[in-house]
This record gives sequence, structure tokens and C-alpha cells, in this order.
Amino acid sequence: MERITVKKTASQGIAVAPVYCYSEPDLTPDVRTVPEEAVPAEQKKFADAGEAVKKELESLAAGSEIFAAHLEIVEDVTLQEKVNAKIAGEHKNAQAAVAETIDEIAMIFEAKNDTYLKERGEDIRDIGKRLMAALKGVKRPDLGNLSSGVIVAARDLYPSDTVKLNPEMVKGILTEEGGVTSHVSIIARSLNIPMLVGVKGILEKVENGETVCMDAAKGVIVVGPDEAVIAEYQAKKAAYQEERVRLEALRERPAVTKDGKRILLCANVGNTEEIRQALPMKIDGIGLFRSEFLYMESTHFPTEEEQVRVYKEAAELCPEELTIRTLDIGGDKELSYFPLEKEENPFLGWRAIRISLDRKEMFKEQIRAILRASAFGHVRILFPMIVSLEELREAKDVVEECKRELAQEGIAFDEKVETGMMMETPASVLLAEEFAKEADFFSIGTNDLTQYLLAVDRGNPRVADRYSYFHPAVVKAIRQIIEAGHREGIRVGMCGEMAGDPKAVEMLLEMGLDEFSMAAGSIDYVRTQIVNAVSLGNI
Repeated sequence: MERITVKKTASQGIAVAPVYCYSEPDLTPDVRTVPEEAVPAEQKKFADAGEAVKKELESLAAGSEIFAAHLEIVEDVTLQEKVNAKIAGEHKNAQAAVAETIDEIAMIFEAKNDTYLKERGEDIRDIGKRLMAALKGVKRPDLGNLSSGVIVAARDLYPSDTVKLNPEMVKGILTEEGGVTSHVSIIARSLNIPMLVGVKGILEKVENGETVCMDAAKGVIVVGPDEAVIAEYQAKKAAYQEERVRLEALRERPAVTKDGKRILLCANVGNTEEIRQALPMKIDGIGLFRSEFLYMESTHFPTEEEQVRVYKEAAELCPEELTIRTLDIGGDKELSYFPLEKEENPFLGWRAIRISLDRKEMFKEQIRAILRASAFGHVRILFPMIVSLEELREAKDVVEECKRELAQEGIAFDEKVETGMMMETPASVLLAEEFAKEADFFSIGTNDLTQYLLAVDRGNPRVADRYSYFHPAVVKAIRQIIEAGHREGIRVGMCGEMAGDPKAVEMLLEMGLDEFSMAAGSIDYVRTQIVNAVSLGNI
């Protein structure tokens, strides 16, 4: 019997079942050069493989934004051109050209510090696997054909591996690689399948059919448990399921503290698919819609019409509140089609609102799209990285200019759309009183705020132990922001990781925080903390 502890919980839950070691067929490309006369044949092989993959994805894309995005990747002109150029210009065969192109595109994403972007590289590689399987005429294994309950152990999984996954048969998932924000992790959470990622060497420690117990919440795996341990985990599983039923029952209950303060519980999302996954949690709205993901998943600056379609759909899905953060790139977030100059300190450089205000036409296109979407729900505009009143006023002036244009064009929008700002810099804390007089709402971004206040790079493992949003300086800053906002009668929310930490709830309620916005998977746990707490903040 061996006990393994890991840190990355992708989806909570407890499972006891035999292991199924998932392995893929050999998709290693046949790498060779071809003569000039063979180029058209190789390009046709690539075109045929692309058509086969498109047919696979078209049926899946209708019911899943994840696979709709995959379909866009396959149809992407850049991908087509790069592969065909390698075949025609370098005389590579189709398999080699696809493998190299997929590697090049995926590595652009994987080189980023941003976890979300790193894991979008997995989506690119997933497409590569589909294309390579089609080129080689190989059939990939199907987790939808399992005949008994198992815990799946794999080096890594991709959305295409899990598309037909049956939660009645897959009791848990263990992967050596992958991340908690990957699309596979999202799928696991939506199906309530416990999942742990980053379980190094798990395939060497288990054999097909061997019993495994896993507690994903605690990050514990027991390989080859005895009867007593199996009984212990079966009991834990039953208790966990009872707790899940209790938490789900609370979803029908508004988040109101024992002394009567109504708290808004919202979700942080990057696209409309994530809104759909959050809606069953009975959220009060979307406290943070990361619009940059729309830009990062595109091969060009999204047009006004392209943005309107996405924002309108989001507003119709969640009309109670949709807070859209304007483009927040720079730092560790880049666009493949908009290269940024190398900077010594990119987190202190040309990023977020600074780019938007310097690229007014691009900014106006986004603001116009958000305003047009405001005709379909309660949409709010959130500006990131504001450090001066001049920046806030200039951003608000752009909103007013766009309102005038739309009015002249006879296009509907909400005349009273609210404009707020992220509170994520030391400057915003020190000027909170002044900002509160001109912003309609505050949203505290504890991730960057902690980083900037403590001078700790949150992506640097050597100083990770110094990064804590419970640091007295961060706590004091949060209190100052909330108090300044309330003195001017504006709502103060939080959309950083701290908002989804049950250990922080009581303290934030005592400070008077009005809105908690977090990953959907944390909402049930934060709600139960709120309804059992007494708020000492402003009512």
C-alpha cells in the first residue's frame, strides 16, 4: 500500500475503484522530405485530414463552446498556410509539417506565465493529435466504451479524449500533467468527477485493475489499499455525497448573513461556455468576464460585430449582471498577432488600460460592442490597471464618445451603463477616496494587488512563500478600499482568488465586502460560509 500526496485539485470528490491506465496509439509523425512532384499529394493528404477532423468536430461543436473553439483552430488560415508552406517550401511530408506547425503554435502559448494561456496550448496539441491520427489512419481509444467503473490514470488527457466520457463509468481521473484550468478539468468539474493533476509518475506506480482510493479535495491517493482503508474511503465518499446534496440545496437560498446582509455571489469567467457551467450554482451574476480571452483565442483583433455576438450571448445568459473587463493584455498575456516590445518589467509596463488608451480605435471598437450588448442585460464596464484619475476620466470619456456615436446611429444601448475600475495597484489604494467619487463601483483584484504591494512575482517559485493575500499590508489595503467605496455609496466587490477562499470569507464580511466573484467551483463553499456568518460590515 502506497500513499501519494499531490497539490493540484482540478475537481473535488472521493472515489474508490480499479485503475484503468489510458494510453494512446503511437502518433509519432513519419518525418521525411518529398520531391517536388509529391508536394500536391502531401498537401491533399493534409487537406483530407483537415476535412475529416472538421467533420468530427462539427457534430461536437453544436453543443460545446470548447469544441467550437477547436473547430475554429482547424479552420484557421494561419494553421493552413503554415503547414502548406512547410510542404511546398521545405518539401516536408504532411505528417512532419503538421507536427512542426502544431509545436510552434502550442509553444507560443506554453511559454507564457499565465496559467490559462499555458493550458490553451493543450487545445492546440489536441488538434494536432486529431490531425495526426487522421494522417496515419489510426483510431484513438474511446473512454465512452468502458464497461465498468474505473479511475482513469493517464499521462495527460485532452478534450477529445473525454468528449464521450460517461460519469457512471469514470469514477475519478489522475493525470501526470495538465492544469486545474484546462478544458479537461472544466469538463471533469461539470460532470462532478474527482480529478487530480500533476500526479508525477502515477503510471509507473499503478497497474491496470489495481484498486485505488482518492480524495481529490485533500490531494491524497492510496494505491493498493487494504480492506480497512477501502472501508474508510467508502465512508468518506458517502459523507462527501451527503455534503454535496446539502450544499446544492443551499443554492436556492440567497446568500444572506445571519444578521441580514445580502451578499452577491458571482462567477469569474472567460467565455460563454463557462457562464453556462456557472448558472446551476444560482449565481447573482458574472463579476468578471475576462474579455482578453476572446482576443487571445482569435487570430486577429475581434471586430465590433464579433465582439457584440459574444457579449450579447453572455448578457442574455446572465441578464442580472455581466461585468466585462476591458482588454487586459501585457505582462504575461500577449496576442500572437499583436507582438509587444520586450520590456525589462512587463508587469510594470505597457499593459491593460495603457494599451487601450494608446490604441483608441481598438478601444472604441470594444466599448461600442459592450454598449450594444448592454441592451440585452445589466452590463457593467470594468477598467483594469487604473493608477490615476486622468486615466479613469479618459476611459470614461471614450465611453461617452461611443454613446454619442451609437445614439446618432440609432443603435440601442443602456444609457445608464455603469463604469467601474479594478483596485489592483498601490496607487488605486492610496487614491481610493478620490476614485470612489468618480467610479460607479470597485472590483478588488487581489492577485495583482498582492503582487504589487508585497513586491513579489506571483509566478516566481523562489518567492512563492512570500506571496499571501493574508499579509497585513494586503488586508489593510482591502479594508481601506471597502471603506472608501462605502463612504461614497458605491458597491465594492472582489474578483481575485481571495474571494473564493472560504478561510477569507468571515474577514471579508467583517470588512463589509458587498460582492464575492470567483471560479464557479468555489461558490457552494463560500455560500455556506456566508449564510452561517454574522456580518459586522455596513448593511
